[in-house]
Amino acid sequence: MNFRYPECLRLAAVTLGLGLLISSAGGADTTPAPLSAKDLAAGLSALQDGASYVRLRLEVKQPPDTTKITLQLQIKERHTKTATDLVYQILWPKEHKGEAVLLQKTEGNAPTGTLFLPPDKPRTLNTSQMKEALFGSDLSYQDVIENFFGWENQTIVGTESLNRVSCSILESRPGKGDFSNYASIRSWIDPRRLVPLRVEKYRASGQLALRIDTTRVAADDKGRPIPADLTVSGSRADSVTNLDGSRIRHDVTFTDREFTPEGLAEGLAPPSASE
Repeated sequence: MNFRYPECLRLAAVTLGLGLLISSAGGADTTPAPLSAKDLAAGLSALQDGASYVRLRLEVKQPPDTTKITLQLQIKERHTKTATDLVYQILWPKEHKGEAVLLQKTEGNAPTGTLFLPPDKPRTLNTSQMKEALFGSDLSYQDVIENFFGWENQTIVGTESLNRVSCSILESRPGKGDFSNYASIRSWIDPRRLVPLRVEKYRASGQLALRIDTTRVAADDKGRPIPADLTVSGSRADSVTNLDGSRIRHDVTFTDREFTPEGLAEGLAPPSASE
């Protein structure tokens, strides 16, 4: 279903896993021993485990020098080896406050989504809607929930320097039980900090479908390096999305209800710190 911004927001169902990418954290600032592709991917995937809360500024430019959409969001995430729960909810502007999407993925199953546009009841997103834009951005809901570091097929296909950082290029391909709109995804990983500096997603034809660049690396609340600012391009001609993760908290506590359709209407409060 289509809406217009700013009167309404085009919401329909949408990794990189942005919530996953932004909340992943690197290790100590030392040069590690070389890792195999599977070990590198497993390490990046494992760093996402646990619960986190992110405050995020999302800005869409169409064309790239003209701001079309500016939103302040909160992201609630719960991630384990076999399941991911994500809630993206608008905090600002006032006319869209409370609009939200719940995304969920369990091992071996396709991701699901629920959209909430107050004061209406939450609506389930179908498979085709999961390919559509998150809050009018250049990311789809599928991109947000997808954890390609957890896929079965992982290969290191080379090295390349990005911004004077020597990166290992990790290629991830979906295997049996993995659900994706992409045939392969390449990630440029800084092995010293264990941070993805670039992610490219490719269609079955080999055509580049989406590029996500890390434009700023910062320390999280535990002092670990994380991708703090991201630029997304390629999904639409003459469109760029910038994401600024202004705040992140780990060791937070969520209730199960917060990751239910009913809980979306109650989800503006930040989480509590773990004991």
